[in-house]
Amino acid sequence: MLLLLHGQVLLAQKVGLVLSGGGAKGLAHIGTLKALEENGIPIDYITGTSMGGIVGAMYAAGYSPAQIEKIALSTDFQDWVSGRYSSDYSFFFSKNDPSASLLTAKVSLDTGFHFSFRSNLINDIPLNFALLELFSQASAISKDNFNNLFVPYRCMVSDVLSQNSIAVSKGSLAEAVRATMTVPVIYRPIKLDGKYVFDGGLYNNFPADVLKKEFNPDYIIGANVSAKVYNEYPSSSDERLMNRFFVFMFLSKSDSTLVGKNGTYIQPELSDFSVSNFAPVAELIQKGYEATMAEMDKIRAAVARREDQTALSRRRNAFNNRKPDLVFSEISVKGVTLRQRKYIERLFKSDRPTFNLADIRRGYYKLVADEVFETIYPRILYKPETDSYVFEIVAQPQKSFKVDLGGNISTRPISNVFLGLQYNYLNRKAYTFGTSFYSGRFYESVQASGRIDYPTRLPLFIGADLTYNHWNFYNTSQIFIENPRPIYIEQYDRKIGLKLGFPLNNNARVVLHTAFINNTDRYSPNNSFVVGDILDQSQFNGFRGTLSFEKNSLNRKQYASRGRNLQLHLNFYSGREYYSQGNIFRSDAGYRANLVHHEDRQWGSAKLSDEHYVFTSGKYTLGYQVEGVISNQPLFHTYYSTLLNAPAFYPLQDTRSLFVEKLRAYNYVAGGLKNVYNLRRNLDVRIEGSLFLPFREFERVGQQGVQYAQTLSKLNYAATAGLVYHTPLGPVSLSYNKYNEAIKRNGVLLHLGFLIYNKRSIE
Repeated sequence: MLLLLHGQVLLAQKVGLVLSGGGAKGLAHIGTLKALEENGIPIDYITGTSMGGIVGAMYAAGYSPAQIEKIALSTDFQDWVSGRYSSDYSFFFSKNDPSASLLTAKVSLDTGFHFSFRSNLINDIPLNFALLELFSQASAISKDNFNNLFVPYRCMVSDVLSQNSIAVSKGSLAEAVRATMTVPVIYRPIKLDGKYVFDGGLYNNFPADVLKKEFNPDYIIGANVSAKVYNEYPSSSDERLMNRFFVFMFLSKSDSTLVGKNGTYIQPELSDFSVSNFAPVAELIQKGYEATMAEMDKIRAAVARREDQTALSRRRNAFNNRKPDLVFSEISVKGVTLRQRKYIERLFKSDRPTFNLADIRRGYYKLVADEVFETIYPRILYKPETDSYVFEIVAQPQKSFKVDLGGNISTRPISNVFLGLQYNYLNRKAYTFGTSFYSGRFYESVQASGRIDYPTRLPLFIGADLTYNHWNFYNTSQIFIENPRPIYIEQYDRKIGLKLGFPLNNNARVVLHTAFINNTDRYSPNNSFVVGDILDQSQFNGFRGTLSFEKNSLNRKQYASRGRNLQLHLNFYSGREYYSQGNIFRSDAGYRANLVHHEDRQWGSAKLSDEHYVFTSGKYTLGYQVEGVISNQPLFHTYYSTLLNAPAFYPLQDTRSLFVEKLRAYNYVAGGLKNVYNLRRNLDVRIEGSLFLPFREFERVGQQGVQYAQTLSKLNYAATAGLVYHTPLGPVSLSYNKYNEAIKRNGVLLHLGFLIYNKRSIE
């Protein structure tokens, strides 16, 4: 009888699983789950922290280890942890033109001006929505009670104000998981039960004590992926330690003794992996699997009870089949005024009485693309009486100026600083007002802009901008460039523009743009300029009308490696050219002092450009760039006034900072290949080459005259090879660039920041 009773106790054994935090290393927990299920080891309770909390929550929500592994290996998962948007939901329509901004801060508008930087380094917008997709249905059938999940579950969060560790046992499972992984500074905190909480690893990174207190299992299996103690102090030159130090310092020590005598402690060997590198998913899972299998004989000996895989799958399927479909009957908006709420609700407008998940996702990404809001946090609530869901948005309109700081530091004298200011206001319509400044030896610019967004069935915006640009190409190519006597060229752009735009889909838009332009070019007709000479001057005053189609899903505003930027511009120009001669040729017999010429000009043009990254294999990516212009633009009065007003091809990162004569023509086709190889995380090798074929080149006649060269007479090229390191602020690039100019141009360029400028008024 005693033997029989003893056997029944063994068969009734309850097993608890503890999964520690540890950043990306926590992906090894998936391997632990695989090994336990393969060997029939039951999992009756789970507690977890941070990444252990995420993996544990997925298992508790009814996902099998194979499903969890598939999700972790997907590109979607990499987007979630890095803060990238999927191109289908980037909503390019709402985005501003790219600038040289490196850092964004906020200045609050209250009794004083309070200056504060953004608190999150990684954009949590895609992550927040992904967690809702993964966990909302499990929350619905459990009635927000974690004891009713497929496996009873607890996750740890930290209240830093009271310095308490909290075990979350109820409420939204998605919000609990979001809270347990909120590493300070990396992610912004969320409010849980009235408290702002952070990553549970701050105070309890290995919650075996919570497992005992909440569930009191007969046997504990604890998997720890975070080593807080080093047997040998690492040297200061250990780059791997420095890269993971920031996250490492927020994790409390994991106490292996907490599993007790009736337990097994699993510690995968992960010293070669970083807490912040989520790329080696398969390797991390394998490490967790191997470490668990190394302890399997001990576990099997201690746990007599077995979980039949067929019965387990049947039980899991029964749980998942009870999950209500994600059908939404209502959009709820909190934290805004009545008029602001109506603006938000229009973004989700549908002809159907209900919304599906794709409708909700589309509206959500429209909303987060709007910079009117300081904070947007989504929630999904289940209504059992209607068997449907409510998509709830907690929004906080922005009550501050956005301040952008940036520019670039370069080994050539093209360095500059950038300052941008933006103010947003939301009522029934969204209003955006901004101004930006560039200042440097080569480039100066001031731009003021305003925009009104109408959340109609087809969203529209009306905008206006006032732009002043100044380029000085003289002496900007002296360092590492073989051009001892450059031509003196200065360009001044002034533009007043009006815009009307609407989206075609989430990453494409159509824009009608009209502008009044006043351009002045001052230049020396040869390279004999000395200080005191009077320069030639050309002006073009007139009107430009443009119809543009733009589609942009590039993953970076410079040095992209994924996505596409497709643009088609149809332009019409009408204005008058003015030319006044300087005194560079005053010693020549044919020189005429105070020569002034003016003539009316009208022309049309079409420009198509396409940058597309089309193939990726492992760490290698292949892209292409093609561009073509068709125009009936007439020749201007002189050789250089013609060049200065001609369309230009900008194939390399520094082409806009050089006046490359051979890459300008009224009609041309151009294209090239972009080879990107990822050496290691955030470090790319880029090798690019482009060809430029003008229909007819410009040819100098006499001192300043201009005519067309023979048709298709010259093929020109530009090429670059170098390294690009993508920092959280911006790129650091070291490259060798080459152009086949008449005066050979080749050189080395090192720069930190973005080589981005406002477009010319005629572009």
